[in-house]
Amino acid sequence: MPFYVYILYSQSIDSYYVGQSENLADRLYRHNNSGSKSTKKANDWTIVYQRPFETRALAMAEEKRIKRQKSKAYIIQLIETG
Repeated sequence: MPFYVYILYSQSIDSYYVGQSENLADRLYRHNNSGSKSTKKANDWTIVYQRPFETRALAMAEEKRIKRQKSKAYIIQLIETG
């Protein structure tokens, strides 16, 4: 089963969240139901980007790389280019 790097977007707070998981449906449910300290400010998170990886280590490295950019513009570019 692949691991995914994903980006969530909340329209109500106009914010993005970057994470990684093996089960996107379950993870999205937990984000929208106070399952994460970082996303509890909203409950309208939607997946706007996902990319599969063969291992959790690769997914975690990509998540870290994206977060290191500290750039909303970079995240939007990733989403737009798929």
